[in-house]
Amino acid sequence: MPARLDAIDWAILRELQADGSITNVELARRVGLSAPPCLRRVRALEEAGIIRGYRALLEPKALGYEVACFAMVQLAAQGQAELAAFAAEMRGWPLVRECWTLSGETDFLLKCVAPNLGAFQQLVGHLTGLPNVRTVRTALAIEQIKDEPIAPLDGGAPEA
Repeated sequence: MPARLDAIDWAILRELQADGSITNVELARRVGLSAPPCLRRVRALEEAGIIRGYRALLEPKALGYEVACFAMVQLAAQGQAELAAFAAEMRGWPLVRECWTLSGETDFLLKCVAPNLGAFQQLVGHLTGLPNVRTVRTALAIEQIKDEPIAPLDGGAPEA
């Protein structure tokens, strides 16, 4: 069940999701509070686990990662131990930036970056060589069309 949030909590979440580096004073001004109660609300949202953390969004290409790709991985066996072993392995791979478990034919979806096509091919080679990996399908990203935070705070439903 979603947490019970009032209009000010939602406003705080919208502002922080748009700019996590905003100062508390500016955040308070934008949501119509003074700084101390605003900070108390932010801390409460953090303690409730609604705000998981803060991070800077970096431009991968500016840092030398020219290739973005997705890998769809199917395991030969999908028991808890096998799923956990693969997930643990992916946590240790720096070029794997996101790893999701899925239902259906694909067990894992990986979002990866690589400095070049050679590094991408090497990544795929290592991936296909892992124990219990049955198939790996890959797709190179051509262009990112949308990059929004994972939680829609505007109602979420598309306009009809």
